[in-house]
Amino acid sequence: MKNTQEKIIVGISGGVDSSVTALLLKQQGFDVEALFMKNWQEQDEYGACMWEADVEDAMHVCDKIDIPLNTVDLSKDYWDNVFHNFLEEYQNGRTPNPDILCNQEIKFKAFLEHAKEMGASQIATGHYARIENNNNQYQLLKGLDQNKDQSYFLCRLNQPQLKQALFPVGELEKPTVRKLAEEHGLITHDKKDSTGICFIGEQPFRQFLQRYIPPNPGAIKTTAGKTIAEHEGVFYYTLGQRQGLGIGGVSGYNESPWYVVQKNIEENELIVAQDHDHPLLQSQGLSASEINWISGEPPKLPYECSAKVRYRQVDQLCRIENQENGSYKIVFNNRQRAVTPGQFIVFYKDSICLGGGVIDNTWP
Repeated sequence: MKNTQEKIIVGISGGVDSSVTALLLKQQGFDVEALFMKNWQEQDEYGACMWEADVEDAMHVCDKIDIPLNTVDLSKDYWDNVFHNFLEEYQNGRTPNPDILCNQEIKFKAFLEHAKEMGASQIATGHYARIENNNNQYQLLKGLDQNKDQSYFLCRLNQPQLKQALFPVGELEKPTVRKLAEEHGLITHDKKDSTGICFIGEQPFRQFLQRYIPPNPGAIKTTAGKTIAEHEGVFYYTLGQRQGLGIGGVSGYNESPWYVVQKNIEENELIVAQDHDHPLLQSQGLSASEINWISGEPPKLPYECSAKVRYRQVDQLCRIENQENGSYKIVFNNRQRAVTPGQFIVFYKDSICLGGGVIDNTWP
């Protein structure tokens, strides 16, 4: 039985999930305080900071629940440990996932350290995931709401981090969370879920990226080598992308949509085809590095489990094998579409998230 006088610091974002997280812990009798992270200080086109509306919503929620609201500026940590990597990966022609790095470096590192300085025994966030303690071995489980499960984004967490974390809404389904918020008069009950880059939010992506990576135009070519258009820089595009290619009617071709099937970084070329399932988009396997095993120990290899190569993907059966250079070779039972270097592969055994790492390359 937990000592309900323990101080729990809730990472409050101004959204409904973190609002209900704070509400539930307060109802359980914990000494709850909220902490709002300011991680991005740049202004939008109207001169407003991205977080201003969110912190106002957080203030309303904390007043309603009757808990203190604190703020912390972690923008330097975010720039140094998340955004710098984000830009570097794009400049190298890869497609990163800043949300996973943000959880690893900001929410469960810099934020956790600050919360402990405030006297917290644990932190809590509004993630749809669960933590199970089996004889002091902490397991990360999928959230009960399979449609909202966010364990994918938590694959880089370790044992000490899980020991000090709570995910109350992971035991609930999203409609229940919204209903609880409405019943308790929380202003965030019908607030739209945030999307876009972690802590930066929804912005026209290419225009945003152009502020940091200047355009580098080059040819858009068919798989047969015919130039049919010009791109603004291969780093602005990702494998399998259909929208935003700027390819209109091309003489000699039908009206079917075009897809990015390959990025030729050295030649600054974007290769496209009118085939959603083009062979160049299909991969039987991949290699991944920087693997984090949540248990602290890798499984005995070869190891059969399932994996996702993108957040919304259905779990795919695979086999993990060793590879000499310290990375891992993963072979799928079925070929996968648009596996993208720079993204994360995350491993599962049933509902248990085993960990994950960065995709380096693929093979047919």
